[in-house]
Amino acid sequence: MLDGYMQESELENLDEREKEIELIKNIINTRRDLKNVDRNFEYAQDDLVDYYIYQMKANQAKLNYLIKMAKMKGITVDMINDIKFRLSS
Repeated sequence: MLDGYMQESELENLDEREKEIELIKNIINTRRDLKNVDRNFEYAQDDLVDYYIYQMKANQAKLNYLIKMAKMKGITVDMINDIKFRLSS
């Protein structure tokens, strides 16, 4: 596992429930990453402004994709918040 994300080959060995949990974890991690980039952007100067804009766009595109996948699987916000709560405990 790299940076908290599973590689596609690792996902193939999981059952559907485990895949849903991994999808939810990815949504939570990507939202956290987007918030961190947004905070860093507020203090960016010179060339770092472009870097953080790129990072925001990339993370937002990833989050949009993950949310689309979650909707297709019938995953709700309550399920995401439940997993987030369990991870923080």
